[in-house]
Amino acid sequence: MALLALQSLRFVIFGVSALLFSATAYSIGVNYGTLADNLPPPAQVANFLKTRTTIDQIKIFDSNPDILRAFANTGIGVTVTVGNGDIPAITKLPAARDWVATHILPFYPSTKINYVAVGNEIMATADKNLIAHLVPAMKTLHNALVLAKITDIKVSTPHSLGILSISEPPSVGRFRRGYDKVVFAPMLEFHRQTKSPFMVNPYPYFGFSPNMLNYCIFKPNRGVHDKFTGITYTNMFDAQMDAVYSAMKVLGYGDVEIMVAETGWPSLGDPNQVGLRQGTPLMPNRRFQTYLFSLFNENLKPGSTAERNFGLFRPDFTPVYDIGILKQSAGGAPTPTKPSGKKWCVPKPDATDEALQSNINYVCSTGVDCKPIQPGGACYNPNTIRSHASYAMNAYYQTSGRHDFNCDFANTGVLATSDPSHGPCQYIS
Repeated sequence: MALLALQSLRFVIFGVSALLFSATAYSIGVNYGTLADNLPPPAQVANFLKTRTTIDQIKIFDSNPDILRAFANTGIGVTVTVGNGDIPAITKLPAARDWVATHILPFYPSTKINYVAVGNEIMATADKNLIAHLVPAMKTLHNALVLAKITDIKVSTPHSLGILSISEPPSVGRFRRGYDKVVFAPMLEFHRQTKSPFMVNPYPYFGFSPNMLNYCIFKPNRGVHDKFTGITYTNMFDAQMDAVYSAMKVLGYGDVEIMVAETGWPSLGDPNQVGLRQGTPLMPNRRFQTYLFSLFNENLKPGSTAERNFGLFRPDFTPVYDIGILKQSAGGAPTPTKPSGKKWCVPKPDATDEALQSNINYVCSTGVDCKPIQPGGACYNPNTIRSHASYAMNAYYQTSGRHDFNCDFANTGVLATSDPSHGPCQYIS
């Protein structure tokens, strides 16, 4: 179970990274939760993130002054959160201005606060009072920031995907009736006017079934077909994001930016739990600011074992799994392993044609150039599944970061040190 969960975490994190981040320069955000009694002090956390990782954005679930002070002058962006219980009060401008004076002004701009999240997954609480006050609170808090002469901090609120009444197929995604025009239309209008993002928390982990595991964790699979668009989705994350987009578009707000406020996969679960391109099929040219969940395993979180094991790092800063965000360091810090010299990804001798065909289908669906193995291409001959898979798997490995895990392919790939190029077929290296 632990091994499966770690493999799932790896595929989800890197699958999301490949979907959302630019190949040359990208921003990596992480949720910094503190429901634990064994976490290092905020100053140590800030120094670790700045000096030892490529993480440059954090999101916290409050406005903890110790954390805000610790991240001063680090250049790391911070999203702070208004507590759910404070929402009704800050619909009044004096209270909103007091909140800004207490939780923002003492730290800004030394601490690079770039977003304020008003509550967390308010719609999922089913609290009618909070829901009714949510959009007014967002508007008033924005006005309070403007009155404080702060124009570069955006206001939003994160949502679970429970806001959708329909999510499959993605092209018919719809917001829940009763809230679509009363809550979401005015909220999206606010986002459009203030150029702030609509925050969502897509978790393939909470939507999977055992027979759909590969679809959830970005591994080769047959995909799920949307008969209305003709699109076959090869991962649940894409489908979830496009369902949100479809719901927004129906209300006339398909142009509003979407932010992934949380997404992740636990590294450990209970016994009964199974554990570079841009955009999505319906949003092919968009990039999404994304915050992975979460920075640390949090041993005091209630619920299942999985809830306490979403962290990228343990409290001693050792990685739960190396996902490539650690900087190279000569000071004994954990660093990602990189191959020495040139390597090529090829099929294992015992890999079946069925598995290799799935690898070809997956690679070619991610945007990797597969023209060389199509009729007339330089690598079309020999016209065998194994030969075509060899080229495709190596192309994916070379263009996805050249990490060992980029050549896993459900344990059907292996790294070789001899160039498999032949004749006119030249493998990427």
